[in-house]
Amino acid sequence: MADRFNNKVVVVTGGTSGIGLAAAKAFVAEGAVVFITGRRQEVLDAAIKQIGGRVTGVRADMSSLADIDRVYDAVQQQHAQIDVLFANAGGGDMLPLGAITEEHYHRTFDTNVKGTIFTVQKALPLLKDGASIVLTSSNAGSSGTPAFSVYGASKAAVRNLARSWILDLKNRRIRVNVVSPGPTETTGLNNVFGGGDQAQGIKDSLATQIPAGRVGRPEEIAKAALFLASDDASFINGAELFVDGGLTQI
Repeated sequence: MADRFNNKVVVVTGGTSGIGLAAAKAFVAEGAVVFITGRRQEVLDAAIKQIGGRVTGVRADMSSLADIDRVYDAVQQQHAQIDVLFANAGGGDMLPLGAITEEHYHRTFDTNVKGTIFTVQKALPLLKDGASIVLTSSNAGSSGTPAFSVYGASKAAVRNLARSWILDLKNRRIRVNVVSPGPTETTGLNNVFGGGDQAQGIKDSLATQIPAGRVGRPEEIAKAALFLASDDASFINGAELFVDGGLTQI
């Protein structure tokens, strides 16, 4: 077992399912003390049992500044600093141009952009000098997708935040990098695609467009996030790592 994160304090937002859950498991397996967030207590409790080891769950909606404060209060009660922040919480749904509503816009941007900004900003007093921040964007931020423009725009914003933040945090030697998954086998993706056979049909169709010939697995995205967070990536800063089977490159 690798121990790249032995006794390091790691915060993973959106850690109850999909990529966040896979990352939390991987961080714990490599020796980290992990805090995860989730919006629903029963799902959070189930994730904690599934992860095992040194993990603490904090119920929080990361689009709420008060909830973000509660997350860092919980961390501070037990630890003096944070070594790694994986700002992963996010989501979106599909609406074509012509059907976009103000509520849809606010829901998407509050979660993906506002949430990311204040998740990072409010962590700054606890982040160790030399810490690592990883943001979850998406390959949708770099390419067009029908009925997914608001989501794609929000993820493009997340990617661009890293470019400025590495300058803001230069004197503290805090690295900020971005992992951008392609279609990945998660409950969230299935819900976006309508669930059941409909979702499977869309994923099967997508797989034919991906050079790797399939959609991704949460564990594969988690491995990329852990790499960016680790000292193995010590000279990587402001980068975007696509984990999409080559989809964005064609």
